[in-house]
Amino acid sequence: MSTPKDIFTETSSIDVDTLRNLGPLTNMAGLWEGSRALDIPPRPLTAPERQEFVERTEMQPIDPQSNGPQLLYGLRYHTHIVKPGEVETYHDQVGYWLWEPATGRVIQTIAIPRGQTILSLGRAQGDATTFELTARLGENTNGICSQPFLDEAFRTVAFRIQVTILSRDSWSYEEDATLIVSGQPEPFHHTDRAVLTRVGEPRPNPLALSKDRVARPIPKYRQNPSL
Repeated sequence: MSTPKDIFTETSSIDVDTLRNLGPLTNMAGLWEGSRALDIPPRPLTAPERQEFVERTEMQPIDPQSNGPQLLYGLRYHTHIVKPGEVETYHDQVGYWLWEPATGRVIQTIAIPRGQTILSLGRAQGDATTFELTARLGENTNGICSQPFLDEAFRTVAFRIQVTILSRDSWSYEEDATLIVSGQPEPFHHTDRAVLTRVGEPRPNPLALSKDRVARPIPKYRQNPSL
C-alpha cells in the first residue's frame, strides 16, 4: 500500500469497538497465564541453560488510532515473568499489538526495563491463526534500539516472533532474538516459547464502553439517589 497524497484527512466512519476489529489479534485479548514456558539465555563459556518460567500477560483493547487516513486497532499489553516458586521479576515487558485492516499489517512494539525497544512488523489475513513478525538492527520501520551497554555487550541484531492461535482460550508464541555477545565468536540465538491459557476476559476499550453506557437507559436510583 503506497502512501496516499492526502496524509491529513482521517477516516470518516470508524467503528469504535476495538474488540470487533482486531483481526488475527482477536483471540489474544484478555488475561493469560503460562506455566510451561522455556527460556534459553546466553551464558559465559558454557552451554546455554534451559530455564523454565511462569508468565502472566494482560492484553487490553485500546481506542482506534488514526494517523490521517491510516486506521489501527490494538491491544496494550504487560508481560511479567518469574521463575517457578519465586517472586523476583525475571522479565518485564510492555507495549502494543496493532492491526491495520486496510493492509493486513500486524505490528508489535516492545519495551523492556533493561533499556531496549523493538518494533516488529508482519502481515496476516484477518482470520489467520498463525503469523510471524520480524525486526532487524538498522531498519527504519521495523528496527531495534538498545542502550549503550546492551549495544556493546549483547547487541541484538535480529528479532522474530511467531504466534499461533490454538483456540479462543489458548495461544502460543516462539521468539528468537539473535545476539552478538562480546567475546563470543558466533551469534547466539536467545529463544523463548510458551503456551498461554486464558484466565480472564478483556475489558471493552474506553470509547466503546462509553458509547455502550450512553445507549443504555440509566436506572431511576442512579438518576435520583433518594428514590
